[in-house]
Amino acid sequence: MRDNLIDMHEAASEAIGFLDGVSFEVFEQDLLYQRAVAMTFVLIATAAARIQSRFPDIASEQPEIEWAKIRGLRNLVVHEYDRLDWRQVWDTVQADLPKLVRQLDQLLHPHIQGE
Repeated sequence: MRDNLIDMHEAASEAIGFLDGVSFEVFEQDLLYQRAVAMTFVLIATAAARIQSRFPDIASEQPEIEWAKIRGLRNLVVHEYDRLDWRQVWDTVQADLPKLVRQLDQLLHPHIQGE
């Protein structure tokens, strides 16, 4: 399970890093950024799905992590890529992924809670 949490953490951090210093206008027009970020969503959701199927207690004990939304976004990226709302993707990277990284930090390093 720890490996899956690390995979989620790394992919979320990568997405944040990919867009560090990049404006929405650049992101909206740049296929490389779009595909890179979309792939991180797939990686995050794949690891999350493994946790939910192999360790359902962990997922249920962590309701603050939006497991269903993570899977839903992956399905959208994989099955309806041409319908992605790049503003929503951008907002997810800017607002939701930093929160997810903090939540994963707490799971990976419970002894540093409160920092």
